[in-house]
Amino acid sequence: MKTKDTVTAFDWKYSPAPEANDHIKLKTRYELFINGKFVKPNGKKYFDTYSPSTEQKLAEIAEANEKDVNTAVASARQAYEKIWKKMPARERGKYIFRIARMIQERSRELAVIESMDGGKPIRESRDFDVPAAANHFFYYAGWADKLDYAFPNKKPKSLGVAAQIIPWNFPLLMAAWKIAPALATGNTVVLKPAESTSLTALKLAEIIHDCDLPPGVVNIITGFGKTGAAMVNHPDVNKIAFTGSTEVGKNIQKSVAGTGKKLTLELGGKAANIVFDDAPINQAVEGIVNSIFFNQGHVCCAGSRLFIQENVADEVISKLKARMETLIVGDPLNKNTDIGAINSRAQLEKINDYIKIGVEEGLEIYQSNCVIPKQGYFYRPTLFIGAAQSNRVVQEEIFGPVLTIQTFRTIEEVIEKANNIPYGLSAGVWTDKGSKIFNLTSKLRAGVVWANTYNKFDPTSPFGGYKESGFGREGGLHGLMAYLQF
Repeated sequence: MKTKDTVTAFDWKYSPAPEANDHIKLKTRYELFINGKFVKPNGKKYFDTYSPSTEQKLAEIAEANEKDVNTAVASARQAYEKIWKKMPARERGKYIFRIARMIQERSRELAVIESMDGGKPIRESRDFDVPAAANHFFYYAGWADKLDYAFPNKKPKSLGVAAQIIPWNFPLLMAAWKIAPALATGNTVVLKPAESTSLTALKLAEIIHDCDLPPGVVNIITGFGKTGAAMVNHPDVNKIAFTGSTEVGKNIQKSVAGTGKKLTLELGGKAANIVFDDAPINQAVEGIVNSIFFNQGHVCCAGSRLFIQENVADEVISKLKARMETLIVGDPLNKNTDIGAINSRAQLEKINDYIKIGVEEGLEIYQSNCVIPKQGYFYRPTLFIGAAQSNRVVQEEIFGPVLTIQTFRTIEEVIEKANNIPYGLSAGVWTDKGSKIFNLTSKLRAGVVWANTYNKFDPTSPFGGYKESGFGREGGLHGLMAYLQF
């Protein structure tokens, strides 16, 4: 399906630079973490978790049923009423700070497990995911005893028990995003990671146990959709935080309606990355690659829709193709790897389905000439050139290393095209003019707009979307509000 092009792959190769994994400690079986202890599931059921890069079994994971959910929520409620909400805020902050330090101390182990279990390159796990997770705990540890200053004259109070459900693309970081502000505001937690990437969340449970956090303050249970549904529908849950698909988010919203439960949703995205003719082209090309390929497109805010001003489109596309040929697809534990494994066979099949749809819609397709490992779930970085707003590959979230390219002439045209989509999570703008940046940031319906960069995150900055990308914010001062009542 590759188009012929003058771009060719380099004839030299990097020597392998594998990250060692003999220092990590993985159990053959993981239990549920409830009330400060690892306990067997009530239904005595387990499921296997596999490495997407090798297709080898990593461990067995406990499957929580409704009784396990009831036990976890009851544990969180008891810890909230008897310990956590009564504890001085300064002391709560010390516990959160201790978790952050322990994440730092075990960062190498966490990074390797994240890459083995999720498929992302070790460079991303090591240099972003794990440090960012620690930073979120550090940041919210500082807020724990300052809520009255954060919200003057409002007398903020905790909500109670928070049920939190996180996706497979950033398992450890998403856990930190949700657990840290919940604890800082005096709430207790029941968290469920994605069934395909539970290991780092369970490692976080070990860290929480080693930090001597009071039993029941954080409970981490594993399972499938039924487990999450039981958490959402539990009558003693006060707050639900969900990151995942738009479809599931809509179902949660319907379930919560009329219950009085507080809800935040961070759902799908199909971000616009806009390159103007006055942009620093080389910098923009690198930003495009960073926004969609380095993370295998496994980011809800990935810049998967590229808009290029017409008079520089040929130059940008030519340089983008050349840059794609330098990307290395392969073993996530190899430090040279740019693009790791697709998270699961089902996700790889979904990507293949969308590639067929794009071809059937008549789009020009370009794929790099990189070598794909024979074992594991991998996919080449791919461009769809000459796309239109009506194409399904433009309108629907693919969640893979697939980039659609459209051109535009005027600012008004690109704003209309960028906003003409069900999602509104993020966007990027590349231009030399500050006035142009401020004009677009005020008119793009996106929760985050990056200027001359992409995928930059900080615990002090809020993140969230509009429309079918959800509502509510995580991170920063705004992230505290989701776990408070006034």
